[in-house]
Amino acid sequence: MRQRVRQSRNAVLRQFAATLAVSSLLALAGLAGASAQSGTPAPDQGKAAAQPADAAAKDAAQNQRRTDEFAEAAQVINGPAGNPECVWLGRRVVRLMWRDDLDTAFRHLDLYDRFGCPGGHIQAAFRCLTRFGGQIDPKVAETLDSRVHACWINPASQPQQAAAAASQPAAPTSGNAQAPQPAASPAPAASPTPAPQK
Repeated sequence: MRQRVRQSRNAVLRQFAATLAVSSLLALAGLAGASAQSGTPAPDQGKAAAQPADAAAKDAAQNQRRTDEFAEAAQVINGPAGNPECVWLGRRVVRLMWRDDLDTAFRHLDLYDRFGCPGGHIQAAFRCLTRFGGQIDPKVAETLDSRVHACWINPASQPQQAAAAASQPAAPTSGNAQAPQPAASPAPAASPTPAPQK
């Protein structure tokens, strides 16, 4: 008999605990809903509201920059390489090739070809990008993006250091400093002369 009483008491306690847990969850859900409807933002909601506004402004600036880049390419490049779809896909292919994502680059290249864009322009832009390899910071995406765009617009561009060195002939040194002399070649070893015969 005592065992039945004990079992029924445990069953009642378990049911009470379950009911208490469910009602607590409902009360918490109701408080969160009431807080959202009351017009007073919770501390986290104020930050969340500011983030979409910043993201929207950032997206608008990025879209405007992209539009300006397409317009610049259309003005500078004659032919289909200046079309917006060729510019977008072509720069993307060059960027993916630089990052060694060749599978994705080839898939984009197929699209590039379908739009009738010139494949030679991608080759020239990538060749240009390799000349600027030392100036691209892999941790800053903007350096790669701006360099890819500059090489797309003018594939013949050269890094400033190499262009300056190529355009200036070697200047003679002035003052007391002397130009380095070429190293003297070693004197040939003396061949033994035959001894006079008697």
